[in-house]
Amino acid sequence: MELRPLVMCFALCVVYATSKPTEKKDRVHHDEPLSNREHDDAENFDYDHEAFLGQEEAKTFDQLTPEESKERLGMLVERIDENKDGYVTVEEMKKWIKHAQKRWIYDDVDRQWKSHDLNGDEMVSWEEYKNATYGYILDDPDPDDGFSYRQMMARDERRFKMADQDNDMKANKEEFTAFLHPEEYDHMKDIVVLETMEDIDKNGDGLIDLDEYIGDMYNQEGDTTEPEWVKTEREQFTEFRDKNKDGKMDKDETRDWILPSDYDHAEAEAKHLVYESDADKDGRLTKAEIVDKYDLFVGSQATDFGEALTRHDEF
Repeated sequence: MELRPLVMCFALCVVYATSKPTEKKDRVHHDEPLSNREHDDAENFDYDHEAFLGQEEAKTFDQLTPEESKERLGMLVERIDENKDGYVTVEEMKKWIKHAQKRWIYDDVDRQWKSHDLNGDEMVSWEEYKNATYGYILDDPDPDDGFSYRQMMARDERRFKMADQDNDMKANKEEFTAFLHPEEYDHMKDIVVLETMEDIDKNGDGLIDLDEYIGDMYNQEGDTTEPEWVKTEREQFTEFRDKNKDGKMDKDETRDWILPSDYDHAEAEAKHLVYESDADKDGRLTKAEIVDKYDLFVGSQATDFGEALTRHDEF
């Protein structure tokens, strides 16, 4: 594997994260919508299909016969039922929806896993990750690329330890996912906040003042007139971000800014799917209940053809 391009790419990401772009930078982590379709079950179930399967997978079901859709849906139900008790709960449904929506993350992890699990033991140790990512730099005591690679490595090691929940300095697939995508895990959110503060805090006082907050988003580049959005951000900082009015954002205030408590779309959709399919109203779904309402969960050639007829009638 070519190591130098990998490290240079990582270094450029760090530079981007710590530089001041000409356009507004958004540090806030928002959940993406489950689907861009309108959620109107009286019209069709397209929103539910994309929410349950993810956009790309929903398209594949549209090409299947109803019988094939039901069969594949039944196989999915067995995966959704994590504790194998024969029922799918709202919590299991929500977890599945979140997984379906984040499939690109798992694809990214699978891709990186292959290049970091060097000894093939189904674990990525810190030593393996360090050698794969920083190997050639460790052989050069004084690299002159202009980046503090050792500082980057120390930051990576700190994050790796946070993701490594059994403290053996080896990451299984779930721990490695938390390391690469910490914003997706509750136990990693402190490290997301800390790294963000370190990126923005230029005077090293462990806090973010107004100038640092604006400087991270906007490079004036000699302009005498600030854009309106910069003025708005100044007001946001003073009126809402700096809650204790001391002129700076601490860790808790930074967390509230970059990790807001958004409406949980996955939970709302999970409750909707369970409610609509729960024939015996016991608050959980059997495989039969889900398959009986298969057209709510997945598409098929029949639903796709039906929508085509509807569109034809409208014309």
